[in-house]
Amino acid sequence: MVPADEGGRLMRTDLLSDPVDGLDEALAAVDAFDDALVAGLLRPQPAQTDGLAALADALGGTPLAPLVAEAADKTAAGAAGEDHFVALAAARTALMGSVHDALTARVADVTGRPAAEAPEQPADGDEPAANVLAAARAWLCDLARAGWQGLDHELVGGAAPVVSAMLPDPALRRQATLLDGFAAELAASCPGATLDRIPVRRWADLWSRALLLTLPGAARTPAGSTATGRLLPLGVDVQEHATAVQAQVHAVFEPADGTAPRLVRAAASAPKPDTVVGAGLWQLLRPRMSLLTAVSEGRAMDLDGMPVTAEGDLVWDDERARVGEPADPFATARVVLAAATDPVTAPLDRHPVRIAVPVLLEGYAAERADDGTVTFTVAGHRLAVDTDRVPDAGPLTPEAIAASGACLGLLRWDAGAFLLQPLAVETTVRKKTVAVHAGAWAGGTTDKAGVRAEKAATDAVAVLRERAGRLLRS
Repeated sequence: MVPADEGGRLMRTDLLSDPVDGLDEALAAVDAFDDALVAGLLRPQPAQTDGLAALADALGGTPLAPLVAEAADKTAAGAAGEDHFVALAAARTALMGSVHDALTARVADVTGRPAAEAPEQPADGDEPAANVLAAARAWLCDLARAGWQGLDHELVGGAAPVVSAMLPDPALRRQATLLDGFAAELAASCPGATLDRIPVRRWADLWSRALLLTLPGAARTPAGSTATGRLLPLGVDVQEHATAVQAQVHAVFEPADGTAPRLVRAAASAPKPDTVVGAGLWQLLRPRMSLLTAVSEGRAMDLDGMPVTAEGDLVWDDERARVGEPADPFATARVVLAAATDPVTAPLDRHPVRIAVPVLLEGYAAERADDGTVTFTVAGHRLAVDTDRVPDAGPLTPEAIAASGACLGLLRWDAGAFLLQPLAVETTVRKKTVAVHAGAWAGGTTDKAGVRAEKAATDAVAVLRERAGRLLRS
């Protein structure tokens, strides 16, 4: 037990390793259905029908039970229509949502922080073109019938005209992006019959989410509001892929009207060539959000009417923000974090992978194993540290984490256990406490390795721009 009166520290670390009632059973039902999708649902075999039955049984006693039972029976008989596949996707999503809710409730017990109130009903708005959504739904149902082992380029290519029809409509951009990325991932794995390893849960996640987003009103979100007050950054989570990069800043927002502080996020994303890596990523992101410079300088930002969603995501606009006074993230965590309300999660976003809760951990013993894995032991309880998520675009290293005495990070859940993703640590250098932040280079750096990476990125981007200009001229 960590004392409850000491800022934002974890308070009940023993709860992180305690079993969560019903969690294993819910995930087992999800896994059984996901396995059924592998071979396809056109002519289900006995093992697949067992998976469908497990999903239906898990929803027994809920409002979805009759609908899911009928869908499972029809699918087992090889006679499923679009409505039946939608019901199965809804059932799977509901189960993953229940897992998310159970885990976030456990996190709330650990941190002792209050939860924000749920938003009102989604705002009214014009419905996107129904025919385009129907086409997307038909393609996704064809995927379910073929299964991941039945993938071929002709089937996957059926998504291309649907995505092309969606992209011009801003109201369909979310669905189009998901479909496009999903189809590209499937295309890279064709033919499915030759795959040695199938990302079963990931593809089932993407399939069920995409299918539900084709329903009328599914993409609506509660009406947002505006934020005026002081933003106190905690740290930066960098997510990098071969063709894109995103930096998500986690922060505490103190409203100017004196109401309770709350946790918020602000993100900047950019496409990138695969030659831009390490500290060079910041060149792509920096022009999109002035907050990144404030983070690297250790400063707060004053917001004036910044749009914010009901889930706590700031829709960043540089015109509505100005750099404020110095603000040390560790001081923010120790003084304000414990009283900040956690944001709510939109219904379709309720999934364990979305759990990323800012926490401050102190008074632990760090241990680094021979294989490089790091573990923190606090009050006799071990907590795995996810050093693989620490970006190369900053000075934070596994060595610094293993030598630290305080860690500001994101509490996540993966592979059946809670773990900590460090955003910053305090360590001792020459008898002085020094803070090392993953986002320290976001606004620029004098570090030799960072300078080299920035120069390489500058050269790579200049070459790509020159080639693009040559193509346009021709």
